[in-house]
Amino acid sequence: MGGRAKGNTMREWALVLGASSGFGGATSLALAKVGFNILGVHLDRRATLPNVERIVHEIEGLGRRAEFFNMNAADEEKRRDMLGRTEQMFQEEGGGQVCVLLHSLAFGTLKPYIAEKPEESLTRAQLEMTLDVMAHSLVYWVQELVARRLMGRGGRIYAMTSAGATRIFPTYGAVSAAKAALESHIRQLAFELAPLGITVNAIRAGVTDTPSSRKIPGYEQMAELARVRNPMGRQTTPADVAAAIAVLCQGGTHWMTGNVIGVDGGEDVMA
Repeated sequence: MGGRAKGNTMREWALVLGASSGFGGATSLALAKVGFNILGVHLDRRATLPNVERIVHEIEGLGRRAEFFNMNAADEEKRRDMLGRTEQMFQEEGGGQVCVLLHSLAFGTLKPYIAEKPEESLTRAQLEMTLDVMAHSLVYWVQELVARRLMGRGGRIYAMTSAGATRIFPTYGAVSAAKAALESHIRQLAFELAPLGITVNAIRAGVTDTPSSRKIPGYEQMAELARVRNPMGRQTTPADVAAAIAVLCQGGTHWMTGNVIGVDGGEDVMA
């Protein structure tokens, strides 16, 4: 076939980790628009649940189904329970396939390695948590999807990285390490999943205004610099990135794997 069929049946699903805001929220909507049902994993408290409800309502308004799970995506027991419930749902409905996985988990510690006051330095637990959530969890989700045969030939896996994988920003050390590890996992998974017909790529967005990016100390200055240096004359938006991912999840991308794909309006090429 040379690529996955377009998402045009009620049995084709996209699994989005971090589905309630930022890149995950925008991509959930973009994938619903091109025909996918959405399995959304998110971690929200009562104050932000209305936004989750809005996204679910918009997906259903597009004629797609939305099954959202409010849980810690890095929790092994919860991951297995969620995928077990998904597997059971597919069996009861006579079939189903996770055609797309988007890893867009942005939960890490923003502290310097070395601080004037030792108690303000990054701790071992914080470093390990950041890498586990933002990098290693991708491997665990993919392992279980493949083992349960929920994703097969034609599957598309994408994970959100950033320029911080290769560059230094103050207090960004743990996240930078996680992004570098994530890109390494992408290469290894691309190699191991190629015989199964599943492709794996990282998406490197430009500096984007998202709830997680606003937590980075000095974000406003970073965003202003991105706007100034971007040859498109503006900052990247979640919708820009979501639109690109939606295109990449349709047919004809079966020969693209193991890459870091820039979706930044040319921001990264500027000195």
